[in-house]
Amino acid sequence: MDYLAFIEQQIAELRSTIGGNVAINALSGGVDSSVVTALGHRAVGDQLRTVFIDNALMREGEPQRIVEAFAGMGIPVELVDARRKFLAALKGLTDPEAKRQAITDTFYQDVFGELVRKTGAKFLLHGTILTDIEETVAGIKRQHNILAQLGIDPEKQYGYRVLEPLATLRKDGVREVAKVLGMPESIYRRIPFPGPALAARIVGEVTEERLATVRAATVVVEEELADSGAFQYLAVLLNDFTTGIRDGKREFGQIIVVRCIDSVDARTATAVEVPWGKLHRICERITSIPGVNRCLYDLTPKPPATVEYV
Repeated sequence: MDYLAFIEQQIAELRSTIGGNVAINALSGGVDSSVVTALGHRAVGDQLRTVFIDNALMREGEPQRIVEAFAGMGIPVELVDARRKFLAALKGLTDPEAKRQAITDTFYQDVFGELVRKTGAKFLLHGTILTDIEETVAGIKRQHNILAQLGIDPEKQYGYRVLEPLATLRKDGVREVAKVLGMPESIYRRIPFPGPALAARIVGEVTEERLATVRAATVVVEEELADSGAFQYLAVLLNDFTTGIRDGKREFGQIIVVRCIDSVDARTATAVEVPWGKLHRICERITSIPGVNRCLYDLTPKPPATVEYV
């Protein structure tokens, strides 16, 4: 594929479609949203308002880190604190689809609805890729950024039109576009991170306490496996408890699952054979997290599993 020609075509289409209107997009820091941000700013410059929504579900220090990284590329990003809204929407929910729907509704109706009214934006740029569409339409997993493919008219329901310049690409293609755009390797080599963020890595209810646990485990996994060369690696907090021992006393603790996979485009995946010594070190660090006394390694390929748990 001629990625330079693809870039030029998407920039021209965005410029023509947006015209003199204001557009808006949400940057998560992942390669998909990062590429859409770069394309949008090349197409219409300051007519595109880029925001980072702090939904309380991100990695440790992620909002500030992403805002600073894009400032270094000359792209201003507004940080929006919506933590309370998302946590309130997720309160009491345990069903995976209910949680994803709550995140979708909060994002589009509450947070983005307010931003659209403030900015007068007529268009929303999305980092939707082909795999997102396929998995949602097939009923495998509802992706948070799929609307029109499910019969939702965003212009009628939310007041803006959605533009998806990456909808014909898979993850490997998006990375190639990022490279051609001259984006830093730290961005185009980033491992995938789900749209619902850490909510996709908590089985059961999402609370501040449970987020703190899986966030701490995520730091361990990403530090330890950064040199693995794997497509993706993550930590998941289960909804079960297990008997353990801490400081010579019985403890009823939580369980973290570690997942590390090889893949090209996330359609299929296989578990990485992580060295035994590395797994021991990960286990030791994770079971040092308060309240966690069990660490498991997931060997399941995709299919039958999906990459994420929720």
